[in-house]
Amino acid sequence: MNKINILLAGNPNVGKSTIFNHLTGLNQHVGNWPGKTVEQKTGSFKHKECECEITDLPGNYSITAYSIEEVVSRDAILNENSDVIINVLDAENIQRNLYLTMQILETGANVVLALNMMKYAEEKGLKINVKELEKRLGIPVKVIDARSGEGIDELIDTAINSTKNPRNVAKNLSYGLEIDEHMTDLKKEFTNVKWQEAIPSWIVIKLLEGDKEITKIVEESPDAKNLNKLKEIQEHLEDVLDDTLEDAFIDARYAMIDGLIKKAVKKPPLTQKEKTDRIDDIVTNKWLGIPIFLFVVWLLFQLTFTIGTPLQDLIDTGFGMLVEYLTPLLPEGWISSLVLNGVIGGVGGVITFLPIIFILFLLLSIIEDCGYLARAAFVVDRFMHEVMGLSGKAFIPMILGFGCDVPGIMATRTLANESDRLTTMLALPFISCSARIPIYALFTAVFFQENQGTVTFGLYLLGMLVAIIVSIVLKRTTFKGETAPFIMELPPYRLPTVKTSLLHMWERGAVFLKKAGTIILATSLLVWLLSNLPLGVEEASESSLIGIIGNFIAPIFAPLGFGDWQSSVALLFGLMAKELVLATFGSLFGVDADTGLQTVLPTLYTPLSALSFMIFTLLYVPCFATLSAIKQESNSWKWMFVSAGLCIGISWIVSFVVYQGGMLLGFG
Repeated sequence: MNKINILLAGNPNVGKSTIFNHLTGLNQHVGNWPGKTVEQKTGSFKHKECECEITDLPGNYSITAYSIEEVVSRDAILNENSDVIINVLDAENIQRNLYLTMQILETGANVVLALNMMKYAEEKGLKINVKELEKRLGIPVKVIDARSGEGIDELIDTAINSTKNPRNVAKNLSYGLEIDEHMTDLKKEFTNVKWQEAIPSWIVIKLLEGDKEITKIVEESPDAKNLNKLKEIQEHLEDVLDDTLEDAFIDARYAMIDGLIKKAVKKPPLTQKEKTDRIDDIVTNKWLGIPIFLFVVWLLFQLTFTIGTPLQDLIDTGFGMLVEYLTPLLPEGWISSLVLNGVIGGVGGVITFLPIIFILFLLLSIIEDCGYLARAAFVVDRFMHEVMGLSGKAFIPMILGFGCDVPGIMATRTLANESDRLTTMLALPFISCSARIPIYALFTAVFFQENQGTVTFGLYLLGMLVAIIVSIVLKRTTFKGETAPFIMELPPYRLPTVKTSLLHMWERGAVFLKKAGTIILATSLLVWLLSNLPLGVEEASESSLIGIIGNFIAPIFAPLGFGDWQSSVALLFGLMAKELVLATFGSLFGVDADTGLQTVLPTLYTPLSALSFMIFTLLYVPCFATLSAIKQESNSWKWMFVSAGLCIGISWIVSFVVYQGGMLLGFG
């Protein structure tokens, strides 16, 4: 059976991931590119007599190597291991998308073009002559519909066939007579320069553009002596063209694209505003944009709890029945306690919230895939720039923090300057991550049953407010400086596909499941062990080791309304992962019907102290993994400890104000 390696390349929002998911299903792996913090998605599938390995490259508008994502994509394209590159284009925005195509073709790679979203292009009045496009580019072009899967089999057939006779069309590209002539001369001067599988013409383009990495390679090669001639040619061309060479190459690529569009694409006359523009007039409105965004977030939590709570109750009932079934079968003593309180009590107490976690991720995926998330970033850009002193680009890591703070911290790499990166890193832990959702779900179900979604929305809003205040203070004191401009594409609105949304939900939710089977299980067993030592003490009593530890730190939390040792221990273990707060409660109290958490919590908390506890878990240190990510991304222990100190200090102060203020107002 033949084996081929395929790369999927394209701009953001062109349907690459949909094609990837269609081809690989669940047979995919998500990791990091070697030595990078950029996510790498790889998968495999069989097509007829061929075994295919496929990699979904980061979505880029170019491979000029300004950002880490562009470096990763460029290196992958130039690597000898890929047999064919499928370049996915949004047919509706073909002119802009073709710029990346030109840069890929410059590398001499074997390319097949996939025209996606043709239906939307036709609705817009664009008529694309696929045969003419194929003829003028010199590469195969296939029309597909990523959402329905139509044309994807033919696309893979074409990709496989192209590997039998790879096409290098770089020689057909022209940058104007003056540049072309000097490129021909320079290719003869740098014959000893080798970098991955780069062809000579690409090496010369990079040298003329002043690429530092390629120039350094030349300096260490036998051709270093010819760098003076390169400099002379650069100065000559810039003088003749009255422009920098980097800009001259950009202009030349767009000139080639313009010529291609004139021959292969028929554009409609200008018409009235499109549907997307009419919707954007409302959702990105200066005055309506932020209220609409807040309403969407509120609706997100309302739907999450409305749909998820009955499913949660079903799982909870199932665990209760399991406990009732196992209780008479297990011998009394340590074994029974270990299984019922340690394993089922700890892990089961967290697993019951699985429906809420998965539904939240599904709804977030739908919001992202339909195109609204980009509008939300656009809406908050003005506010973040003028009030917080941050680029709107910082909103993307913060939104990622809704799922997990770790990828959010890693995403700060996309921010242009160090002050924005560090400010976002220190503010982001206050944005509530999904690991805290089970805590909110339990406490709101017990104390605020009629307003679960609204209270949870309020907590998220409080987290965002604290993050804003922290950002303002940091940008006006520690991290003064200019904010980088924020430029992003607003993709057309699309109906998300069921398959893609479910796969995104599974990818994110599976992390929660993995935690349940590893960290949460291990910590639940540790909590159970500490609850039963020293030998002979009553299980989970104040005399046990865990009770002694809890009583030692409990006075710290007494002014916040939860000075019991159980809450103190739960928060202590919650430093490792927020899910462990509930796992600890589950191990200490068990999950059977009579003494389950929903029965025990009212004996420890009032509604006011429960609110104070939720606020503390919202704002205190997210988890060890987040602190580790801050250390790694800032390359400093200092900022990791500053983050931990900020979180602990602010969480204590805010909870103190809420609880003591509530008591003064008579809400105790």
